[in-house]
Amino acid sequence: MNGTSPLLIVVAAIFTSNILLASFLGMCSFLACSRQIGTALGLGTAVIFVMTCTTAINYGIYHGVLVEGAPLLSTDLTFLTFIVFIAVIAAFVQFVEMFVERFSPGLYHALGIFLPLITVNCAILGASLFMVIRSYSFFQSVGFGFGGGAGWALAITLMAGLRKKMGYSNVPKPFRGVAIIMIITGVMAMAFMGFAGMVSIQ
Repeated sequence: MNGTSPLLIVVAAIFTSNILLASFLGMCSFLACSRQIGTALGLGTAVIFVMTCTTAINYGIYHGVLVEGAPLLSTDLTFLTFIVFIAVIAAFVQFVEMFVERFSPGLYHALGIFLPLITVNCAILGASLFMVIRSYSFFQSVGFGFGGGAGWALAITLMAGLRKKMGYSNVPKPFRGVAIIMIITGVMAMAFMGFAGMVSIQ
């Protein structure tokens, strides 16, 4: 079992091992929903909630059912990991979608199709898979889920702010659109590498 403190995992997941800027997971919604700061904050909050909760639930299902249930059935159940993880994520996204539609219709319409697409956000599935690969404990898994979601939310909010500033800039024509966004994402990733000496997780 990994002996890293859950608090250090949270810090590392936000800065040094940011799931978006270090692993480039969740890029599709990052690029599409980073035009407005309000939308980015709303989606980022939803990702934090979904990633934290699904990581915790997937930990319990993986270890309590897929691993512990294998001896009882005399067969390896871990081949169901992907299916189970995706099903849990999809159920939680439906809950978040109904909650946002009920209490924040403006945000619901601003996010549009990208709110239900959290279901296929590879960053959320990646957090649960990293939990298994790195042999995290329950609290480490929850810390990584929260930190991973917070890191993703931080990255998309920063990008939204930068894109707003770019609205007042004279970007050269060949770099307008996705090109300048990818360049800025690369620069942000290099900037976050400056935290690499602070703490790291494997």
